[in-house]
Amino acid sequence: MKELIVLAFDSMDGAKDVRDELYELQKQELLQLDDAAVVVRKEDGHVKVKQARSLVGSGALGGAFWGLLIGIIFWMPWLGLAVGAASGALAGKFANVGVDDEFIDEVADTIEPGHSALFMLAHDISEERVVEDLASYDPEVIRTNLSPSDEDTLRQLFAAEEVAA
Repeated sequence: MKELIVLAFDSMDGAKDVRDELYELQKQELLQLDDAAVVVRKEDGHVKVKQARSLVGSGALGGAFWGLLIGIIFWMPWLGLAVGAASGALAGKFANVGVDDEFIDEVADTIEPGHSALFMLAHDISEERVVEDLASYDPEVIRTNLSPSDEDTLRQLFAAEEVAA
């Protein structure tokens, strides 16, 4: 089963640093990273998103997924979405695939200005070893499971192409 995991950091560099560490953990086969994005919330509240293509190739879900999820979490006006019916409908789509309001609210409350987060879609995690390796970064972990059907629904919603094996 895949998990949508957010590692939140109380610095603007924490997510980038851990992204680099995850590359090493993936080479050691301690986790399989399907897609990831680094999010930095600047002091002024603006959010910068960078998909971690170097870790996962072309990305399992693509930029549209991360853009919309992160946009819903932070109510980003750059998405061109009217707060209200449109964003509510999108949030409903995420809820239909296991990304519920509680998860979204927890992430939004955790990532304050001046903080960063690493959003990941991962599976086959050697949790004990990964937690041990990342302990020095002191991330706050927020996670939700995605069933295979949830993942398929996400792919359909965002018309993502499969990552070549």
